Amino acid sequence: MNDVNARLKPNKWLPRVPLADASARLFCIPYSGCGAMMYRNWPESYQGIDFCRLQPPGRENRFNEPIFATYQEMAAALADVVEPYLDVPYGFFGHCGSALAAYEVSAEIERRGWPTPSSLFISSQVAPQDGPTGRWLVMNRSELNDELDKMTIAMGGTPIPELSDVYLDILEEDIATNKRYVMPNPQRLMTPIVTIGWSEDIEVDHRSMGGWAACGDTKFVLLNGPHQQFLNAPAELLDTFAMSLPSRA
Repeated sequence: MNDVNARLKPNKWLPRVPLADASARLFCIPYSGCGAMMYRNWPESYQGIDFCRLQPPGRENRFNEPIFATYQEMAAALADVVEPYLDVPYGFFGHCGSALAAYEVSAEIERRGWPTPSSLFISSQVAPQDGPTGRWLVMNRSELNDELDKMTIAMGGTPIPELSDVYLDILEEDIATNKRYVMPNPQRLMTPIVTIGWSEDIEVDHRSMGGWAACGDTKFVLLNGPHQQFLNAPAELLDTFAMSLPSRA
């Protein structure tokens, strides 16, 4: 590999160039209907961990690009994107639907024989063989619009009725990707998995996440709060990352 400073260049997947002096990196994938801005309340780094927000196609500044039809397609593209930044311990974080994308890119990297993630963080999602599941998968467009407004407010924004159809189109495509994800025999990872449940989560009951043990060595963590509590980067979530991502030797 070349000098790290020569490799850390702007990339449409990465709104900010990763920090060259990071002790570890956590690649954060936005969940259904959202882009990288969903992580705007997170710090840039924490205890040496660089939080690298990812921007998939089809949203925010990549609105005109087609959305991936499967998590596997996204994983193949994303693996190429992050490859230059695997020079330090790293992991992936995904919440709800994006947790499945995080699992798939971890599996893709293992199949390629590249340095494997130090940890895969799965928040509020059942294991691949136990899905697809969730009430959003059976909602009509009006119901999804109501939920999208709630999600926008939870992220500190204000719903804009004139843009509702645009955001709903993105959300519906992401939900369709989730519905297509049927994996009765998922790949077992070498990467350690940290599953994160939330005590007040009405979307994904933390007790339904036990199936991840079939996908790799798994540690379960239960944190306080509802489904979208992670948006506020609570200290106990940041500490969970710090405990599982070792510093660069």
